[in-house]
Amino acid sequence: MKKTIIIAASALVVLIIALIVIGRISKKKSMENLFVKAQKGAFDIIVTTTGELQAENSIDITGPEFMMNRRIRVMDIKITDLVPEGTEVKKGDYIASLDKTTFDNTLKDQLENLETMETNLEVRTLDTAVSLSNLRDQIKNLKFNVEEARLTVQESKFEPPTTQRQAEISLEKAIRSLDQALRSYELKVEQAKSDMRTIKNQLSEQRQQVKDLQTLLAQFDIYAPADGMVIYKRDRTNAKRKIGSSLSPWDNVVATLPDMSSMISKTYVNEIDVSKVKTGQKVEIMVDAFPEKRYSGSVISVANIGEQLPNADAKVFEVVIKLDGSDNILRPSMTTGNKIVTKTINDVTYIPLECVQTTPDSIPFVYMKNGTKRIVVLGESNENSVIIEKGLEPDEQLYLNTPEEPEKFTKIVGEELISEIKERAKAKKEAERKANEEA
Repeated sequence: MKKTIIIAASALVVLIIALIVIGRISKKKSMENLFVKAQKGAFDIIVTTTGELQAENSIDITGPEFMMNRRIRVMDIKITDLVPEGTEVKKGDYIASLDKTTFDNTLKDQLENLETMETNLEVRTLDTAVSLSNLRDQIKNLKFNVEEARLTVQESKFEPPTTQRQAEISLEKAIRSLDQALRSYELKVEQAKSDMRTIKNQLSEQRQQVKDLQTLLAQFDIYAPADGMVIYKRDRTNAKRKIGSSLSPWDNVVATLPDMSSMISKTYVNEIDVSKVKTGQKVEIMVDAFPEKRYSGSVISVANIGEQLPNADAKVFEVVIKLDGSDNILRPSMTTGNKIVTKTINDVTYIPLECVQTTPDSIPFVYMKNGTKRIVVLGESNENSVIIEKGLEPDEQLYLNTPEEPEKFTKIVGEELISEIKERAKAKKEAERKANEEA
């Protein structure tokens, strides 16, 4: 009994394995013997890229206006708090905070300096007042001396000449001392005025410095300038702002409030394909978040200067695509797939790329349903198909893939095209060489 069960189970396993193998072979044969027809019609040359949705227009949410005040030197300031991206906000709502530590300490030092300068001004004012008062008293005394000397001169009229001369000399000395004191007083007054102006100007500058710091620190708490959805700003390395990111005097934008009614896809095209892309070209746009939907658009700008993106070897050029119309389900930062139609060639014959095979010396051919190999002259291609310039007629049937027994396809048709194919390949190689030399 047990032996019978074992035999039956073994037979069942063998049968299952056989069915799996037969199924795989049948599937392989069905793929190998799948036929397609050469098509005729309009052929689109397409450049495919991946991009990111952005609002065409937006309002910047900025930090302090560092560049507006040259008295305050700033390098980088870190973001210490930031609302989540995608937050819906109203005008005046809180957005972010910046690190105030350095500027709080600076403000404290400047306030102490201001207090010291105000005290110094008071002391200097009192000292100047006392000094000038003493000079005025001295001038009064010198004026009395002059009057006394004049009286002495008058009284010495009846004295001997020597006494008269002595009195006159004393008067001259008294007048000279008074004149010197008056000039000295005037100079002291002018000097005091100049010193006070200087101190007051310095004090005014210090007060402005404190005011500027206080105004700047008030901007370290950032609020929404309008209603909208918060989208983090990308820096020059294409990284989004976040807690811990730094703002600089030249780039103080924390986030943006996008206008969702007009959307663009910002993408990059490699340097090989960028010459094909022009403004005005039509684009089919897919959004990864909504794979069932398709959007139309057009190229609105192509960068003139290439750039090196992080983790990329080749240079790329920024291309901006504007979506036609609007859709309220779209959001900034969504990933897009863009098919840029760089050229449409009308009335041509084309086949799937999978149909094309090559000989060891790079001559393209296809396997025909009638059992022959057909040499073909290839034209331009896109990601799915290639134009057949010579060698095929519309509606002719050919294999989509290599047939099951390719060695049976011994008859070759179109060998007269081989020389033309080689000439074209040679010309293309020469053109590429010249282009590289010019670059």
